[in-house]
Amino acid sequence: MARIPRNLYTISQVKQLDQLAHDRVEGGEYTLMERAGAAVLKLVQEKYPGASRLLVLCGSGNNAGDGYVVARLAQKAGLDVAVYATVDPKQLQGAAAKAVSAWQEEQGRLVDASFIKEGAWDVVIDALLGSGISRPIEGDLAQTISLVNDLSVPTVAVDLPTGIHGDNGAVMGVAIRADMTMNFIGLKRGGFTGQAPDYCGEIFLNDLAVPQSVFERVPVSGYRVEKSDLKSTLQPRNATAHKGQCGHVLVVGGNRGMSGAALLAGQAALRSGAGRVSIATRQGHAAMLNLTQPELMCHGVTELKPFYELLDDADVVALGPGLGQDIWAQELFKACVESDKPLVVDADGLNLLVSNYAERGNWVLTPHPGEAARLTGMDLGMLQKDRFSQARELATHYNATVVLKGTGTLITRPRRESEYGFDLVDAGNPGMASGGMGDALTGVIASLAAQGLSLYEAARCGAYLHAVAGDRAALAGGQRGLVASDLMPYLQKLVNP
Repeated sequence: MARIPRNLYTISQVKQLDQLAHDRVEGGEYTLMERAGAAVLKLVQEKYPGASRLLVLCGSGNNAGDGYVVARLAQKAGLDVAVYATVDPKQLQGAAAKAVSAWQEEQGRLVDASFIKEGAWDVVIDALLGSGISRPIEGDLAQTISLVNDLSVPTVAVDLPTGIHGDNGAVMGVAIRADMTMNFIGLKRGGFTGQAPDYCGEIFLNDLAVPQSVFERVPVSGYRVEKSDLKSTLQPRNATAHKGQCGHVLVVGGNRGMSGAALLAGQAALRSGAGRVSIATRQGHAAMLNLTQPELMCHGVTELKPFYELLDDADVVALGPGLGQDIWAQELFKACVESDKPLVVDADGLNLLVSNYAERGNWVLTPHPGEAARLTGMDLGMLQKDRFSQARELATHYNATVVLKGTGTLITRPRRESEYGFDLVDAGNPGMASGGMGDALTGVIASLAAQGLSLYEAARCGAYLHAVAGDRAALAGGQRGLVASDLMPYLQKLVNP
């Protein structure tokens, strides 16, 4: 299977593409349906070559039509196929009705719910609803989904797993847990964030041979960040470069009991290429941090005057790793926010921002979902159900570039500044759910910004670098037990694409 593209779309945008394609493809809607069904069957045969028994779940609309095409083609290929229909096939209309007729001509077999049982099938195809969902699933359909999820055989979703919202990745009541998902025409953005990654499995795309001219008429919603972004952004240094030209990052944090957070941010900034990295921390931590990483310039801060001197000398400030929220932290926070320095704000920097709203630009906020909920005043569960709009609201409210961390990290900026909505990082793994990872990300973003990238470019490339470094570290040693310091050697390799 070909690598999936960068472009991400909303459901309405894919529908626009689909409608435009009807007029550009000979045979129109039904031809596209035939191509979709053939693509799903090809995926099944490639990924599960020993599978000979297929159960196809068909609901309503064109998603069901795709399913009937799969069933017909699989039967013609000599497989043992049956359809379980939650909607009477006679009720389908348009291209879907035509697909039903073609399936019936091949004497397609219809079965009832008793056939959704262990040991009867090798693969299940989910063509119940796809992206056509607008309200929570309940009743008989919810029971069907429960039966399917209890099976131990793989499930392949057509377009999207039933129950997953294609725009925001939310589970609409219940959802099919697929092992693979085949998108058509364009990638649905919801499949990459929110709850969706636990349900979509591996995502594939078939563009159904839709002409490029169609895609040129519909704007994208956002982009997946890829390795090519690093190569085009992180150019080799000049032969005459010196440390003064490679950026100076000041990490502000490391309050009592939290010196490790500042250390990790500083190490990540160094490994991401910053020419100089200073740490402003508690007096009692400075010597220890310097011994741990001698390349760091560590300063114990007991009064503001020398701190202002550090601040003036920095190109970018990483504000928040292990900062705390006491008077010492509040004074440093206020000094940084009132300065004209570019800021990358995380952790306690964000917590202080909740109660100390600042009118500012020229900064990056890097909240995890809990911090984002506090910054917006929204319930965490509600925020996670629509990460796209909430990240954009946060960026607009604080006039900031926002990195909303989590599965499918989102990078966005105020509405008035961007031609499209967001960038998305779909790298990373569950092993990165451990303390210190956010501190390392803060250091990476600050380092890239200090080296001359715009704050937005530093945020998108930094989030990608950090996630891929986590993947490589997990590949080397496993996800469980992964810690932030494991990422450091991989950051250095990745920042030299």
